[in-house]
Amino acid sequence: MPAPSAPMKVRAPSLKMPVSTDTLLGGRVSIRQPVGGYRTAIDPVLLAAAVAAKAGEAVLDAGCGTGAASLCLAARVAGVQIFGLDAEPEFISLARESAELSGFQPAPIFEVADLMDFAETSGRQGAFDQVMTNPPYRTAASGNPPKHRLKRAAHVEGRVALAEWIGHCFALLRPGGGFTMIYSHDRLLEVRSLIEARAARAVIHPLWPKRQNQDKGQGAKRFIIQAINTPPKGAGEVRVSDGLVLHRADGSFSAAAGRILKGGEALPPLAQAPQSDLS
Repeated sequence: MPAPSAPMKVRAPSLKMPVSTDTLLGGRVSIRQPVGGYRTAIDPVLLAAAVAAKAGEAVLDAGCGTGAASLCLAARVAGVQIFGLDAEPEFISLARESAELSGFQPAPIFEVADLMDFAETSGRQGAFDQVMTNPPYRTAASGNPPKHRLKRAAHVEGRVALAEWIGHCFALLRPGGGFTMIYSHDRLLEVRSLIEARAARAVIHPLWPKRQNQDKGQGAKRFIIQAINTPPKGAGEVRVSDGLVLHRADGSFSAAAGRILKGGEALPPLAQAPQSDLS
């Protein structure tokens, strides 16, 4: 698979906001991000851990924000070719700074681009082996949007609604390529329906706050879905794994979550994860 094309050299804005330099994966990744407004949480780290990329493959990070998922994937998989796009120039400016600080080779390429425009006009349809994404999870009609502009851009849908977002991601995947998304559990049924129409096989991994949530089968705030870009005959097969418990009863990270978030490990095959790993 050819490497992503060079960026279009969109001039990044002069950032007129306080910015911090933080680390992920136990210090392996340096991340530049705004002090206020949108801040990286664990979602992009978990997303990157779920991508089954191999050295030499081309990966698209659709809606990359400040680049956390891209850089975490680069830290875990040597030689992967990552192209991150986001419509917010400030995010891309920070992502480029983070890529330089982190020093991975090949360095992820970050570009200012709207997903719809990129999918329809870039000529990259079917060009990526993997697409990972953490789309805005609130609809444009939802009430009380965040006041901070960049936080609003990260959390509230803009001109590309969820169905179109997923459709564009699949259009950019090669046949048989992998689609990975982390999203709000509130819209699980909607996502499942959209994926069933596009993928013959998919797995949903609930992310449980604590063991008691897993035992009761309720209370998940996020989920990860992995799918293969193979057109289904009818509705695709979507199964649900046991999921991953994120925290112990005392609020600290579970052993399995800690190995991912701090040790940079890949997400385990969750349906077969030993019980001790989920405690």
